[in-house]
Amino acid sequence: MKLMLTSSGLDSPRLRREFSNMLEQKVAQARVIVIHTAQKPKHMVYLDEIGKNLSRNGVLLPNITYLNIAKEDSHPKLSNYDAVYVCGGNTYFILDRLRKTGLVDSLKKYVKSGGLYIGVSAGSIIAGKDIEIAGWGSEGDLNEVKLRDLNGLHFTDIAIFPHYKAKLKKEVDEFRQKVNYPVKMIKDREAIVIKGRQIKKVN
Repeated sequence: MKLMLTSSGLDSPRLRREFSNMLEQKVAQARVIVIHTAQKPKHMVYLDEIGKNLSRNGVLLPNITYLNIAKEDSHPKLSNYDAVYVCGGNTYFILDRLRKTGLVDSLKKYVKSGGLYIGVSAGSIIAGKDIEIAGWGSEGDLNEVKLRDLNGLHFTDIAIFPHYKAKLKKEVDEFRQKVNYPVKMIKDREAIVIKGRQIKKVN
């Protein structure tokens, strides 16, 4: 299993180096699919930044595929890609769309077979056992799609709290007290990296 669970993407040199190290071939040959739910023109700025960060690392722009699961119900075979990059947004909406497009099963098969999964914010949260942490605290997501099944992808038993700031410590501590699995706080430009049984924080 290879997971990069980030707060804000590959937006630091250390995270980009980690990405390169986790690939199984040269970066220039890597094919990456970016799964997102962008629906407004202002969201495209984030997609542009993702492309820039990947290209800074040596990924060729023609080798980056963008899949908007807010609009598309089908998807290409994930086995054709060397990395799957799941963007942030509303965690409930993203998980709902992953289920409705059939990507949940595809992602599980992909990760089980050794594919590299990169999560950003909500994309990191859904990698855990459940997404309860997504709606927790003063900066939590609203469950606008009325999602009832909060089970995550079960790639790890770690719950990720992205975009962490010191002022949110009390909220995180309260969440920790009510669950029976580990909770990791990551600030922007940080990540929890899991490779096999090895788990480390990159900052």
